Amino acid sequence: MHPCGSCARGRPCHVWVALVLVLLHALPAFGGDRSDARRSIGQVMDALATVHRFQEVAISPKGKRMAWVEFAPNQGAAPGHSAIYMADVGSPAAAPRRISAGGASAHPREQGLAWSPDGGRLAFLSDADKSGQLQIYAADSAGGVPGKLTSLTGVLAQPRWSPDASRLAFLFTENAPRALGPTQAAAPDSGVIGESNYEQRLAMVETATGNVRLLSPPDLYVYEFDWSPDGKTLAAIAAHGSGDNNWYIAQLYTLAVASGRTKSILKPAMQIAVPRWSPDGTSIAFIGGLMSDEGVIGGDIFTIPATGGPPRNLTAGRKASVSWLTWLSAGNQMLFTEYVDGSSGIAKLDAATERSESLWVGPETITGEDGAFNVSLSSDGKLCALVRQSFQRPPEVWAGPIGAWNQVTHGNDQARPAWGEAKSIHWSSDGFDAQGWLVCPENYDRQLHYPMVVSVHGGPAYARRPTWPATFLDSPILAHQGYFVFYPNPRGSYGQGEAFTRANVKDLGHGDLRDILRGVDQVVKSYPVDNDRLGIGGWSYGGYMTMWAVTQTNRFRAAVAGAGIANWQSYYGENGIDQWMIPYFGASVYDDPAIYARSSPLTFIKRVKTPTLILVGDRDVECPVPQSYEFWHALKTLGVPTRLVIYPNEGHGIAQAKHRRDIFTRSLEWFDRHLGDRKPGDNGTSK
Repeated sequence: MHPCGSCARGRPCHVWVALVLVLLHALPAFGGDRSDARRSIGQVMDALATVHRFQEVAISPKGKRMAWVEFAPNQGAAPGHSAIYMADVGSPAAAPRRISAGGASAHPREQGLAWSPDGGRLAFLSDADKSGQLQIYAADSAGGVPGKLTSLTGVLAQPRWSPDASRLAFLFTENAPRALGPTQAAAPDSGVIGESNYEQRLAMVETATGNVRLLSPPDLYVYEFDWSPDGKTLAAIAAHGSGDNNWYIAQLYTLAVASGRTKSILKPAMQIAVPRWSPDGTSIAFIGGLMSDEGVIGGDIFTIPATGGPPRNLTAGRKASVSWLTWLSAGNQMLFTEYVDGSSGIAKLDAATERSESLWVGPETITGEDGAFNVSLSSDGKLCALVRQSFQRPPEVWAGPIGAWNQVTHGNDQARPAWGEAKSIHWSSDGFDAQGWLVCPENYDRQLHYPMVVSVHGGPAYARRPTWPATFLDSPILAHQGYFVFYPNPRGSYGQGEAFTRANVKDLGHGDLRDILRGVDQVVKSYPVDNDRLGIGGWSYGGYMTMWAVTQTNRFRAAVAGAGIANWQSYYGENGIDQWMIPYFGASVYDDPAIYARSSPLTFIKRVKTPTLILVGDRDVECPVPQSYEFWHALKTLGVPTRLVIYPNEGHGIAQAKHRRDIFTRSLEWFDRHLGDRKPGDNGTSK
């Protein structure tokens, strides 16, 4: 139930975070006359096309070359199209060269980078042959025209070379009727419902002949996989039934390449992700924990014997949330990335002793392979490549030793933030240590008092980290307009350990909101924020928390609820991913309806006084339209100022630029209308 598109199944991870990247260096900062700043909003939105975005990056096994996927609209590519570039590592004078299946002047969609074990070839996905239909290509790293390896109809994702480089395994969904994943716009229902599933299967192509073979059985949906060191077996996270829903109950399988025989070696009591076979072939590592969204990973590192057996937790009690891991070539060493107190971290683990060592922590967002929260690492572990960005620094590709990277790309060198500094805020709540980020207006005056918008992240298992302008609804652009913007990471978030992530189980909304309100208290005490001009907003779980907050307190004078949940009881039967709810509520709604009612905004709807704008896509699978209708209808009936906007042909992740622009401008106008009637400098009083 997250606002971002997951990285699994070939979808770009955190594409939601990149929806409203803006180039603001030429725009005037807010400085007293709000009308001047407001006139710049059109310029802010128009500047979207000038920003370079980097979706994924991959370094070759020997660390000699690197490749990345770049979205650069100013090169003439249509929206959603991308280009692959390759460069030598450590040679800044050498210009990157483009690698494309469509030629230098074409603008296909290209992604899914995978280096061969010897670094001589780069495999990738491209729709150069037919728009919208990705196929696997391979390019020689020394140059030449990429060769096409597949001619399939359906969705292809995650190409991965076999250890001997003779084959590429990949995920394949034949004749899929739409883009995969619950954040995508659903196809309209008709006919007999729920009797057909499109299974994502493991497939393999021989690189010499182009012969394709389906490996996994047709009734098993495969989410992730990894080759064994000898190339004879694959480890896979998979489940029977609906791919969107059953990731939450997926098991760990092994699959024999020669026979296709599958064997479940672990039926976990948690969500699992990122299977990685050990170099000696005796064990498989994975990440396990309470996760609310496929592809948005957080938890502890476990290992299990490759033949099956009880899993062993190697990071129990760690005050962080692991998001990705890889084995190093030497011994029992692993490298992993983690959410740490609202920041990104890279650390090292000895699987034998369970001792870990933090190598780097930074107040920024990093992404690597597949656009996920990871880094791309050379086989000896000495060099890595990644995309780095923060509130103050736009995204660019970097490479080098961990923590001593050199900047490789310079597509956004001219970008400058038009908002002020960002501060990490800490506070205590019910015995927990909580953290959040506060983005300030540029050159704010401590003698005045400013409005503030509280932006609640989705998930709930996620964490806000510093990112160059984030989404339309919670963007630092609001700080350009004279608002403080507060991004809390309350209990249920990643970054403080698994106990903190699990702290909202059977208590959704209640403890989370107490944490948020105490964080607001901390900000108001320390910064010139007008306590009587507070707004709240969010998307997905953030939309739910917005709906929930206005039923529990009148402290907020305006709210914007995007793709929210008004009634957990009706939501259970309406959404397409109900399996995520059982770990949080402890039972299905049919077995314990009271626990669902306890956290439902509709249960307390008559308390609401806060004007609330409600936004949703008409084909949202994760947070369906009826939830927004329920909340809007109740507020309208009760005489609370409200407005409902439904965006056509949109799923949980809003895709069309005109709709994203409309969401931001509507939200800004709503906050202005309801928070702007007091002059800066008026002292608010707590409600």
